[in-house]
Amino acid sequence: MEPHYTHTTWHVKEGNEEEFVRCWSEWAEWSRRQGLVEVALLLRDTEDPRRFVSFGPWESVAAIAGWRALPGYQERVDRLRRVVDGFEPCTLEVVARR
Repeated sequence: MEPHYTHTTWHVKEGNEEEFVRCWSEWAEWSRRQGLVEVALLLRDTEDPRRFVSFGPWESVAAIAGWRALPGYQERVDRLRRVVDGFEPCTLEVVARR
């Protein structure tokens, strides 16, 4: 069975990039203990240094829903909200491999 992925585009407030990376890293480490299948990645846009993209693989959509329902999830998202102007999370499924 193919894993499912969480993917988020983050728009970080100017001057908060380092704090964002710190908060995101803590959240990702916590997420690994909650069922994230592999290491999550955080990427930074080379043309817009305030735009970041993150993604990570999960066993199933149910695992993602369970993770998002945990009390610690919202607490960590709230920390991230303080340093971002906005973010767009989504859940993705693999439909092809080439």
